[in-house]
Amino acid sequence: MKSQFRHVALFGKYHATVTGGALESSRQVLDDVAQFLGRQGCEVVLDKDTAIHTGLSHYPMLDIAQIGAQCDLGLVIGGDGTMLGIGRQVAQYKLPLIGINQGRLGFITDIPIKSYSDVLQPMLQGHYQTEERSVLQAHVLRNQHSVFSALAMNDVVVNRGGTSGMVELRVEVDGRFVANQRADGLIIATPTGSTAYSLSVGGPLMHPSIGGLVMAPIAPHTLSNRPIVLPESSEISIEIVSGRYVSANFDMQSLAELMLGDRITVNRSEHSVRFLHPEGWNYFDTLRKKMHWNEGV
Repeated sequence: MKSQFRHVALFGKYHATVTGGALESSRQVLDDVAQFLGRQGCEVVLDKDTAIHTGLSHYPMLDIAQIGAQCDLGLVIGGDGTMLGIGRQVAQYKLPLIGINQGRLGFITDIPIKSYSDVLQPMLQGHYQTEERSVLQAHVLRNQHSVFSALAMNDVVVNRGGTSGMVELRVEVDGRFVANQRADGLIIATPTGSTAYSLSVGGPLMHPSIGGLVMAPIAPHTLSNRPIVLPESSEISIEIVSGRYVSANFDMQSLAELMLGDRITVNRSEHSVRFLHPEGWNYFDTLRKKMHWNEGV
């Protein structure tokens, strides 16, 4: 039985941390998966950046816009960081994504590399579950003009420089003053990002189907300043009141240096990222495995 997906784009892990034997391994996996997809009747293309950096030049290559217009499935091979980067780029095209885990965690790249062919084959034939993940849209405003904007699947983080003291942030939600917070920083996270940086500062886990955002302070001066869950319709505004070398980052992959008086606005994007999971996939199974619950039982 042939694949229901005719035109499949492959994305791989190729960044600066991938060198030597690791790059060769990544190249080999990509080639193996491409050949597997071809045997299932799929037309395979490589993301242009993946092809250039891995040297896999014997497959057609397309840029993100071309993939969004021509392909009906994206297959991401790497870790969660790789998936976050690709997810942000293809969200506007509504391209469904499947993740094969070649990293460490695998919260959103959930197919083990060792068994990808057994798991992928029924998915390509239409046996899968669909899930939509929300995306944040953030703007850095300076003198009421946007000087930087970015999407984030995990979180938007405003934090202090490595050698400076606390920052003071004026926080508003939907135009209503919340507090002036003195802390090392502030995290605005999606449900996807609730298992990332937000979790490490005491934020709650949020099921991906919940329409909400987490606002979590980093090492607050006032210990009663706790994480709070907000409606996903909220617009959060963060103004830099004091602090040196303050920055904002978006999924830890985009960075903006900030000045006093700068304002960061965060709200849910009109776009979302569509993940395809194997039939029977369960979010709680993922949590239990990745967070080592029930070990020793």
